[in-house]
Amino acid sequence: MGDPRTQATMMQREAASTRPTGTQSGWVYFVGILLFMIGCFNILWGLGAIFRDEVLTRSASGDLVVWDTTAWGWFHLLMGIIILCTALGLFGGAGWARWTAVFFVAVNALAQIGWMTWYPLWSILIITLDIVVIYQLTARWNSEDTY
Repeated sequence: MGDPRTQATMMQREAASTRPTGTQSGWVYFVGILLFMIGCFNILWGLGAIFRDEVLTRSASGDLVVWDTTAWGWFHLLMGIIILCTALGLFGGAGWARWTAVFFVAVNALAQIGWMTWYPLWSILIITLDIVVIYQLTARWNSEDTY
């Protein structure tokens, strides 16, 4: 009969070869949708920080601290637009979109650390989505998915 691992590998290659050349797998669409969502979240988050630009927190000593989030808002608005365009590039099969997405999503994850003091659950959610996108675009990318 043969080695089951060899048969499984042959079946995987055969399944991959049935997909037309130049088309993306479901994982590419999955990460594209996630990127689209992250871009929209960043745009909304940035607009919210621009229009409602003061956040109050209490320090360890009990003092009230007023933060101006206008600069963070503009940063997240621009990041959202770039990430949204990158998602559209992935959907369209653009070769530049994969590594551009990895770079900007990594920057986005680091930028969310700045919001951790004010909105910890939101920051953790966005960082988690960013990690899923980075994982998909690096570890889960098949050779058939390259453009």
